[in-house]
Amino acid sequence: MLAAALRIELRFPNAHSLKEKRSLLKPLVEGLRLRAGVAEVGFQDSWQRSTVGVALVAGDGGRLDHLIEEVRRYVDSHLEVETLEIAVAYIEEPG
Repeated sequence: MLAAALRIELRFPNAHSLKEKRSLLKPLVEGLRLRAGVAEVGFQDSWQRSTVGVALVAGDGGRLDHLIEEVRRYVDSHLEVETLEIAVAYIEEPG
C-alpha cells in the first residue's frame, strides 16, 4: 500500500471577504472530497488564501501517481482559484 499527502496552497484574487472565499472554496473541497480525504488546514481566517490537505491511498505507485494527477487537474479546472503550490509527500508502508 502506498499513500500520499498533498498540501495545496490556493489564492482567491477576487474574494473580498471570508464569505466570498468560502463560496469559492466550498465546491472545490466538495469535489475533492468525492476523490479523497480532504480538509482546509490553513489560512482559515484569510480572505484570499487557503491551504487544503488531501490524503490519497493506492495499491501501487502507478495508481497513486494517477490519483495525484487527477487532483491536480481538478484543482486547475477551477479558474477562479489560483494554485500557488501543490506539494506531495509520499508515505510507503514498511515491509
